[in-house]
Amino acid sequence: MVRMTNPELSNPPAAERRPHRYERHGQTVEDPYFWLKDQKYPVIDEPDVLAYLTEENAYFDAAMKPHEGLVETLFAEMKGRIKEDDASVPQKDGDFLYWWAFRPGGQYRVWYRKPASGGADEVILDEPAEAEGHDYFRLQVLDVSPDGRLMAWSSDSNGSERFVLKIRDLATGEDVETVSAVTNGATAWSSDSKSLAYTEVNDNWRTYRARLHILDSDPATDTTLYEETDDIGFNVGIGLTQDRQWITLNTHDHQTSEIRLVPASDPAAAPILVSPRKEKREYSVDGAHGKLWILTNDDHVNFRVAVADPATPGVWETVIPGSDQVYLRGISSFAGHLAITERVDGLDQIRLRSYDGTEHRIAFPEASYTASLGSNPEYDPVAYRIGYASMVTPQTVFDYDPAARALTTLKVQELPSGYDPSLYATERLTITARDGARVPVSVLYRKGFPKDGSGKLFLYAYGAYGHAIPPGFSTIRLSLVDRGWAYAIAHIRGGDDLGYDWYLKGKATHRWNTFRDFSDAARGLIDAGFASAGNIAINGGSAGGELMGVVANTDPDLWGAVVADVPFVDVLNTMQDESLPLTPGEWPEWGNPITDPAAFDLIRSYSPYDNVAAQDYPPMLITGGLNDPRVTYWEPAKWAAALRYAKTDANLLLLKINMGAGHGGKSGRFDSLREDAEAFAFVLTQIAD
Repeated sequence: MVRMTNPELSNPPAAERRPHRYERHGQTVEDPYFWLKDQKYPVIDEPDVLAYLTEENAYFDAAMKPHEGLVETLFAEMKGRIKEDDASVPQKDGDFLYWWAFRPGGQYRVWYRKPASGGADEVILDEPAEAEGHDYFRLQVLDVSPDGRLMAWSSDSNGSERFVLKIRDLATGEDVETVSAVTNGATAWSSDSKSLAYTEVNDNWRTYRARLHILDSDPATDTTLYEETDDIGFNVGIGLTQDRQWITLNTHDHQTSEIRLVPASDPAAAPILVSPRKEKREYSVDGAHGKLWILTNDDHVNFRVAVADPATPGVWETVIPGSDQVYLRGISSFAGHLAITERVDGLDQIRLRSYDGTEHRIAFPEASYTASLGSNPEYDPVAYRIGYASMVTPQTVFDYDPAARALTTLKVQELPSGYDPSLYATERLTITARDGARVPVSVLYRKGFPKDGSGKLFLYAYGAYGHAIPPGFSTIRLSLVDRGWAYAIAHIRGGDDLGYDWYLKGKATHRWNTFRDFSDAARGLIDAGFASAGNIAINGGSAGGELMGVVANTDPDLWGAVVADVPFVDVLNTMQDESLPLTPGEWPEWGNPITDPAAFDLIRSYSPYDNVAAQDYPPMLITGGLNDPRVTYWEPAKWAAALRYAKTDANLLLLKINMGAGHGGKSGRFDSLREDAEAFAFVLTQIAD
């Protein structure tokens, strides 16, 4: 293995170390880069901070300049696999068919509709036009009123995730009202199309209340449907039951939920509490046939399905009991069926259960895949829209006829530059972790890949919040696989790949399991011949970036390169800062180090920033976003500064802060591809033949 270096990069930025310490639970914590957090945040204008970030970005540009040709080649490959005029399959909702499409070369979608009975296409939102003049644009809500005349839509133009909510007259294409400039989350129309429910964030970016806007009224007079005042860790969300009879007001943290209902026909009515919150109990509610259909983990870790009468919403009768083998993940109550998304042995399943109790699972064509319910807005659809993919099968859209039990293919993702699935192979391995847990790993490679340890491997994982990384399809990863790499996804604890308990065994007091699973998965792949130590590139983002930071500290010799995207790495300090938007809501996930000495000790034991050591580290690329409200910019900045000071190697360390973006990086489909190309170029030049 040869790592490519640039002699002109011998003087990387060095952030000043400024003494700062504090005491907690009788311990002293040193934080010499505390100053990189602008104390006026969310205003960020401290000259020293901006100067340092600018210097790091300039260093990144200088380091990548010799590889511009490779970046452009990778970008061209990735772009060539994207259908420039791609479009979704139209979906019926009431009197109209709705879909989106890209214009050739367009970064953003254009949204259309036309009468289901036939007629001309109508543009209802032109994202490229709305994004013009902005470095960043993200559409969140696009919600047409039941009468089809109006559309609620919201967008963010700087990455701060504070969305401006507007109402558009679809006959004229003009926005007729601005409802709020600080919304986040979904909206829900009343049945008569005369009012709109929405949620707002406070100064700490917590979605704390649901409001009701009456059309043509002053938004300042909007009624508060529900406000979360008792628990600063809870957020409020809006939903609509499948039968469109109820607007749901959902309040929750990462382990507890509570739901209220208001009639969609009378949203100003007093909300009905379904069941009071109980710590560590989660539940969701849908509606059909005058009943409430409830998914809850109150008596089994893998959830049960229950039914209730709206007159006594807290009395739940079991319909499908909990199971050690079947992980119930979601329910949608259509007129003909309860559609149940579930996972068995880590494999997605969709079960359709008639209200008389007869049921069947949809049969899919491959042994390993990912499948989900697609967009199914109507209560009584003729067929169910299904999304499907595997590591070798591009994204596929099916309609499923439950009477015939037949899948009809509506669309298969097209790769204009060409793709032959017969050239590729995928495997699902099970690797035994050091404590005996059996960790699944999905691997993709071109047929003929050598399994003698001479190959190169790209290993990805997330491992938090019960978020599974499915064995799906990606056009991007082909740029590595076609260069002879294997690409692997480690389904580690902290995700819910193998059930809800798989998630619980990787959170809070069990957090070390996540990190050890990842390193053990890498060693298992080495034993299986996919690579050797030092020839493995690893990647994770956000909480997955925390994972990258931990394993870079604990097992640096395993990795040939590390790419950490918007990494949550200043964990100890962030979890003690109640002024930050997400901190109180994160305590159930990580523990509260303010009040709990054991949580303090545990977090301090793995927090990447606090455990940087005087040792050799692999080459590292770290990214962040100046406007990111989830992982604030100073987390990657402080971590990079600490690494530069402590590490004993001459390997390349790069920090790139997007100065006009947030948690997801750049927003346009091609701009984000260029960032992927930069990351792959970094990996390919650091783990070279």
